[in-house]
Order: sequence, then C-alpha cells, then structure tokens
Amino acid sequence: MEDFRKYFDPQTLSKLQGLQLKARMIVEGYVSGLHKSPFHGFSAEFAEHREYVPGDDLRYVDWKVFGKTDRHYLKQFEEETNFSCYLLLDTSESMLYQSADAPVSKLEYAQYIAAALAYLVIRQQDAIGLATFSDRVLTFVEASSRASHLKQLLQVMEDCPAEGESELGPIFHDISERIRRRGLVVVISDLFDDVESILRGLKHLRHRRHDVCVIQVIDPAEQDFPFEEPTLFRGLEGMPNQMVEPRSLRKAYQKEFEDFLKQTRSALREVQMDHLLVRTTQPLDVVLSSLLTRRMHRMPR
Repeated sequence: MEDFRKYFDPQTLSKLQGLQLKARMIVEGYVSGLHKSPFHGFSAEFAEHREYVPGDDLRYVDWKVFGKTDRHYLKQFEEETNFSCYLLLDTSESMLYQSADAPVSKLEYAQYIAAALAYLVIRQQDAIGLATFSDRVLTFVEASSRASHLKQLLQVMEDCPAEGESELGPIFHDISERIRRRGLVVVISDLFDDVESILRGLKHLRHRRHDVCVIQVIDPAEQDFPFEEPTLFRGLEGMPNQMVEPRSLRKAYQKEFEDFLKQTRSALREVQMDHLLVRTTQPLDVVLSSLLTRRMHRMPR
C-alpha cells in the first residue's frame, strides 16, 4: 500500500482526482465555521497557544512559555486554518471476512477508503491522522499535513495485523482523550459490537467537539445470507465454528441483521452523525462520491 493508486484502475483514479474540487469545497466549508479565514498561514494577531506535536513548525514555539513550564507550546493566530481529520480504522478479526463473491475482505476495503481519504486531505494540504484498533488502540499517528505523512499512514495500515475482538465503545473513549485538536473524525468499521456501547463512545467524541462520520463496511453475504448447502461457519473473535443448515435460519438471521442495521442508523441519526453503509462490492469512487456529497449537504449555506 505504499502507493495506493496501484489498486485502482485508470478510470477510477481519474474520478478520484475529479473529486478533488468537491473535497476542497467540503473541507474549506467545514473549517469556515471554526476559523475566520479559509486559507492557510499565520497572521500577526495572536489568538492562543496549543501544545507542540512532532512535525510542527519550530518557528512558532513560544520559548518564553517553555522557560516557565518546560513544555513546548506553539503560538496560534486568528487566521490559522489548519484542518485536522482523524481516521479510526477497525482492524479486529471480524474485518477479515471475505465471502466467495467479494473481491476483497472488509479490512482491505476499509484500508482503500482510508487511503483515498488520506490522499484527498493531504492534497488539500490539511492534517490527517490515523488510529487502528481492535480490543485496544494498536497504533495512533498524530495528524500532520506533510506530503511524506501519507506514506507513513499507508505503511501503518499495511503493517497492522487484524486480530482481537471489537471493543468499540471503550476505544472511542480512549481516542477521544488522545485527539487534542477538534476536527473531523471518520470511523471505518463493521460496527459489530453493542450499539449502546458504541454510541456512548461516539458521544464522547462529539463532547470533545469533533464532527463525526461513520462508514460501516459489510460484506454482501453478511446481509444477503446467500448460502444454500450445509455450511461450516468459521467463528471469529472468539466464537466457535458451527456447521449449520442455512435455509432453516435464513429468515431469522436476515431479520436479526436488518434490525442491527436499523438500530445503528437510528442511533447515529439521533445524535446527528453521518452514517454511510457500504458493501465491499461497491465501486470505491461511488462510495467516496456519496460520502463527499453528504458532507457538502451538511455545509452551512
């Protein structure tokens, strides 16, 4: 994944680059509600301090504050408009699932989405960060707008193993405390966990004044349950293997799964968080276009 573009055909890449204008409008529209200017840079009017993170420009370190506190802080100014986005990528074992007709696993598909979003944000010269998690936070990369940062994020996604059970609620509480600047948080997961626990964690992110978008990735077979013959289902995340007769439980299973999706959609709608359900057979450019269109509709007019 060092260069994620190799995973897309030329037509998809062309569409991705055509989305740059949309992405720019969405990002600038979003930050316009937080800052006085939609442009980057520092003005002469001091506003506040923020803690230094690796990659920040040392020219703006307040050395007087360092002398008093022994900690590095940067001066922020009224026109500083650096937009921050964090991608929260689920790498739990359930994300490894790939049915016979799906081109990639849920994790691979989620990685492609994350890579494309990171690419769009870096091209916008805004800051992008990444957290990967299962039952705990596995990696946490601070947001940066450096062009070389994209390679680092892709390498983290490539190297991170898929293992462990989903513990989404506690994970979101943990990450909420790690992200120090408010911005856009994009969760990419199958959300296979208790919905109430998930919601409590997401509310913590909202309490920290982040805008939250949830991309729920599922395999088509998980929703359609197309199995006909007796099938051995391999247990993930600690569940045992089971041999079942699919036709005898198809209706009950589909009702249970649709109830889960309905509950998830309803819960996120109540707290006004964007929710996009995607299947791993959907073209990536269609998914990104849908996501960006939703973000644009949320922009103040």
